[in-house]
Amino acid sequence: MSEEILINVTPRETRVALVENGMLQEVSVERARRRGYVGNIYKGRVSRVMPGMQAAFVEVGLERTAFLHANDIARMPQEGEAVDGNAVPIPPIHELVREGQDIVVQVVKDPIGSKGARLTTHLSIPSRFLVLLPYARSIGVSVRIEDEQERSRLKELMHGLAAEKSCGYIVRTNAEGVGEDSLRSDMEFLDRLWSAVKDEMSRATVGQRIYEDLPLALRCLRDSLRTHIEKVRIDSRETFERAQRFVAEFIPEFGEHLEHYPGERPLFDLYGVEDEIQRALRKETPLKSGGYLIIDQTEAMTTIDVNTGGFLGHRNLEETVYKTNLEAAQAIARQLRLRNLGGIIIIDFIDMTDAEHRRQVLRTLEKSLARDHAKTTVYEMSPLGLVEMTRKRTTESLERQLCEPCPSCSGRGTVKSAETMCYEIFREITRAVRQFEARSVLVLAAPGVVQRVVDEESAALAELEAFIARPIRFQAEEQYAPEQYDVVVL
Repeated sequence: MSEEILINVTPRETRVALVENGMLQEVSVERARRRGYVGNIYKGRVSRVMPGMQAAFVEVGLERTAFLHANDIARMPQEGEAVDGNAVPIPPIHELVREGQDIVVQVVKDPIGSKGARLTTHLSIPSRFLVLLPYARSIGVSVRIEDEQERSRLKELMHGLAAEKSCGYIVRTNAEGVGEDSLRSDMEFLDRLWSAVKDEMSRATVGQRIYEDLPLALRCLRDSLRTHIEKVRIDSRETFERAQRFVAEFIPEFGEHLEHYPGERPLFDLYGVEDEIQRALRKETPLKSGGYLIIDQTEAMTTIDVNTGGFLGHRNLEETVYKTNLEAAQAIARQLRLRNLGGIIIIDFIDMTDAEHRRQVLRTLEKSLARDHAKTTVYEMSPLGLVEMTRKRTTESLERQLCEPCPSCSGRGTVKSAETMCYEIFREITRAVRQFEARSVLVLAAPGVVQRVVDEESAALAELEAFIARPIRFQAEEQYAPEQYDVVVL
C-alpha cells in the first residue's frame, strides 16, 4: 500500500493529510489562534469539588473550566494494593482533592462543544518510540503490535533498560523491530525532558502552561513516520527546513522521505484533498454501487444510515443488500477517520436475513477499522440490525473544527417554512396591536415570506386587517434570514 503525508502550511493554519493509494484517509487541522491542548501540562487550581459526580472542576487558564474525574487522579498505592492502584475502589473525590488546591494536570481531551477539557494527573510524555509515565512503574506495549514474539522481545528489552528507573513506559507502535540502542536513546531523551518539566513545575504559577506538545507538522512526523510512508511533501520552505532538522536529530533514517513541494498548483489541489474535505462536510456520502450513507452528528452520538439508493443488483434482494452493506462497511471506516468522528456511533445497516451475511459485514467493518489510529470497539449486531461502536475522541470532529452553527436555523439543520412564518407574524401583529396604540403596521421580513403573504395568504391578510381595523404593509428585506422579521407599529 502506497502512503504519503501532505503538509500544507499557511501563516495562520497548518493542515496535514494522510493519503493511501491516492485516496484521502485522514486530515488534521491546527490554527494559530486555536491550537489543540491535548498533551499540554498545566499548573491548575481546583475551583469546585463535585462529590455527586466523583469529579472536580479545575482552572488551568483555558476559556472554560476543565474537568477532572476521580479515576484520572494519580495516587501512590497503599500497603496491600496492586502497583497500579486498580485493585481497590477509587476513594471519594473529596479525599483526593480539595477546593483551592494547586494541582499539576495534563489535557487528555480538548474542549468539545459546550464541555471543557478533560484532565488527568497521570502525566505522560511521548517520544518517537516510547511514552514516559513519570508516576507509574509498569511497562506496557502498544496493542497495535500484534506479534507475540515481538511483544515479548520489546518487554524483555524494556525491563532490562528500565530496571533502575523509578517510572514506567509504554512502547509505541513505531518501536516494532527497533533495537536496544534506539530504545535507550529515547529513554535518555525522555529523562532529560522530564527533568526540565519538573524544574518548570516547581516555578509555575496557577494557569501557566508547563509543557506543550509539538506543533502539528512535527507531531505528525514523530507519530506517523513509518517504513510504509513513501513521501512527506511539505509546501512551506520554512516548515520543510524545521522538519529536516527535527528528523535529522530524532529519526535520521527517514531523512530521504522528506520533500519540499515548490509547485504553483496548491499541494492539496494536486491530490484532490480539497474536494474530499468539502465532501466530508456533507451529510450524504455516495457509494460506488449507487447506494449512499447518511451521516448525522449530534451532541450525544453519531448515526450512520445505509441506503441502497439506485443500486438494483443482478440476482436478488438479499444479494443486493449484502453487497451494499459490505461496501458501506469499508466506506464507514474511512469516513470515521476522515471526519474524525468519535464517541458513540450507531450504524443502521440495511436489514439482512442471512446470519452469515451479517457476520461477514461485521467482520469487514472490524477489518477496515484495523488501520485506524484511534481505539475502536465494535459490538454485535442488535436484533434491529443496528451496530453499536465507540471510537476514542480527543479532539473536535472535522465538521466542528471547520464549521459553525447555521445563523438561519441556529444549528437545527432546518428552518421554519414560509407558511409557518406567515402565521407566526400574524399572531405577533395581533399581540402588538393589543399592546400598543397604532394607526398602521409595517412588517419587515425575508423575501420568501413576503412573497408567500402576497401570493397565497392574501385572503388571510385581508381578514386580519379587518379584524384589527388597521392597514398592514409588508416590506421584503434581502438581508433578513428566513426566520427573521420585525413588526413595527406606526
